Amino acid sequence: MDELHYDVAVIGAGPAGMTAAMYAARALKRTALFEAKLPGGELLNTELIEDYPGFESITGAELAQRMADHSLRFGAELLPRRVTAIVPRADGGHRVEVEDGPPYTADAVIITAGGEPRKLGVVGEQEYAGRGVSYCAICDGAFFRGEHLAVVGGGDAALEEAAFLTRYARQVTIIHRRDQFRAQPLLIERARANPKIDFVMNQVVESVVGDGQRVSGVSLRQVHTQVSSELSVGGVFVFVGFLPNTQLVVGHVDHDAQGYYRTDEQMRTSVPGIFAAGDVRAQLTRQITTAVGDATTAAVAATKYVEEEQAPQAAAG
Repeated sequence: MDELHYDVAVIGAGPAGMTAAMYAARALKRTALFEAKLPGGELLNTELIEDYPGFESITGAELAQRMADHSLRFGAELLPRRVTAIVPRADGGHRVEVEDGPPYTADAVIITAGGEPRKLGVVGEQEYAGRGVSYCAICDGAFFRGEHLAVVGGGDAALEEAAFLTRYARQVTIIHRRDQFRAQPLLIERARANPKIDFVMNQVVESVVGDGQRVSGVSLRQVHTQVSSELSVGGVFVFVGFLPNTQLVVGHVDHDAQGYYRTDEQMRTSVPGIFAAGDVRAQLTRQITTAVGDATTAAVAATKYVEEEQAPQAAAG
């Protein structure tokens, strides 16, 4: 057997990827799990998880480690490689290209590569990235002890991370472009009850300002009146969504306007042999529970696909 060939290649070791690898390996398919960083994905950027069944409260890092241990128990191979392209082959199967190494091949590919933080795209954001602008409260919150911080966003992540930042900050202002949050009611209730959190609604960030070294504030614009103002803060944490990593496949894959893969009920994309699960897939919610559910379906479907593809070869042999 070609040592660089696998029955199933899973791209990305977040919750979806680790689940897919576990199920594929448990079905006795030679399975590769590609991950350029540490297994866990966004779990590693989440301090506390309270909505995953079986764990009333668990840290993201601990859940990531448990998932990683479980996913590899049945024989999946964790490959510390950054995938740069997935190339469907005319003769069937797919070539998985990686940085700094020869390509791999696989009969089926399950893409669970997640996404990257969506940027605001305003003046000063890139200039002050790492110098007051952050996209990860757990990673950087401790650097802002005693500061007044701005959190931009209105979803679950924004409210969860704002609450986490109150451990270090003297005050956290949540800036949202609408008059209502998109987050879960429980998270909204907790944020409103937190004396360290206040709110700026119906306003957008026009620019991030600073002294050339560090952030000193944000310039705001009121959505309805267009009146501008400035809020003095020592840091800006941006949580306005993610851009899915759906650019890996060479050739067209059906996707929605935001770039998320469209799949059928078996997590099949429009390219035969390529499946998608988790945050790269168009769906209503993006939670750990939906990611692992997607991945279970994708792995079972991919396993059946591999068996159907290999059956004629076995018969001929």
